[in-house]
Amino acid sequence: MTDIRVLFYVQHLLGIGHLRRAATLARAMSADGLAVTLVSGGHELPGLDLGGVDLIQLPATRATDLFFKVLVDENENVIDDDWRARRAEQFLRIWTDLAPQILMFELFPFGRRQMRFEILPVLEAAKAADRRPVVVSSVRDILVAQSKPGRNDEMLDLVETYFDHVLVHGDPSFVALDETFPHAARIGDRVTYTGYVVDESGMAKARSKADSVSGDAEVLVSAGGGAVGLNLLETALTARPLSAARERPWRVLVGIKVDDADFHRLAAAAGAPNVVVERARPDFPALLAGASLSISQGGYNTVMEALAAGCRAVVVPYAGGVETEQTLRAKRLAERTPLEIIAESDLTPERLADAVDRALAAPPLAAGVVDMNGAATTVSLIRKWANEAGC
Repeated sequence: MTDIRVLFYVQHLLGIGHLRRAATLARAMSADGLAVTLVSGGHELPGLDLGGVDLIQLPATRATDLFFKVLVDENENVIDDDWRARRAEQFLRIWTDLAPQILMFELFPFGRRQMRFEILPVLEAAKAADRRPVVVSSVRDILVAQSKPGRNDEMLDLVETYFDHVLVHGDPSFVALDETFPHAARIGDRVTYTGYVVDESGMAKARSKADSVSGDAEVLVSAGGGAVGLNLLETALTARPLSAARERPWRVLVGIKVDDADFHRLAAAAGAPNVVVERARPDFPALLAGASLSISQGGYNTVMEALAAGCRAVVVPYAGGVETEQTLRAKRLAERTPLEIIAESDLTPERLADAVDRALAAPPLAAGVVDMNGAATTVSLIRKWANEAGC
């Protein structure tokens, strides 16, 4: 039993990485005895492991474009002011009923500007509360570069107005916040690095099983659990017979938001009995630990899980829309451990097959090159701040 209540808000709009990282953190806090409620505003993710965490699912919204300009509701209608008002009212009611001592926001105010309509009323209520909660921003290592004047100033103002702490889930010796947020020095007293947050669920068991078999472990191809990355999956299927790994089993994981027609087209293109095409799976970390090679985009979760699993890897960083973080992360990591990188614009079956061969001939990724203790450090900090606030 605990008297420390944590309300953790997350909104994923395109992929599922933000939700998976939030779930890993929430699960770690819950396992340590904190009473965690995760409020999710994106589409539901089947099989998401939440342990003892309470999940409240808001009416879901997602982005229809790579620039996050158009959001639609759970019925694929463009969201309007009435929809926004209903969801804002629901989120404010959740805050009021729960009365948390810790109020956490994943990414905001460094992203999710589209959701200010529901976040700002809760922040105002928290600021005015008789017993003000500790307000925390939870952000990944690398922020999206801002092209519009004033956006970084707006983020700074929101941090200074509402937030007590900014948890950066990264390693400053690898990538520091000031590289992607120019006002980092202004909030230096509020910023704490946790190390990388890694879901290692099932890895130990899968690694032990993999050690007991010969060198025929599968090649694992993925593009996250969202609706992007089809080109990578298609190219991988074409590259397979060109590579030295053609006789190995291949498993191709297709995002749950990829439509059925595209999924069936990929399955039909498998072309060999040792190729499995299926939907993205919740046991992805365990699959990585048992794989000989990962072919993926360069998302935070996938790359760090491959690192933790000690898997060899080929990364094709996603660079659609305004995204820049995957390319930077992959380049930095390749400076520290063997990692094959292909730019999206350079991706061909021949180049991918060559990268697969080079990766299989190289040592596996080395987990010790960055701090990966992010979940445990986050739990310790949340407990510390709650105790300091008299919770």
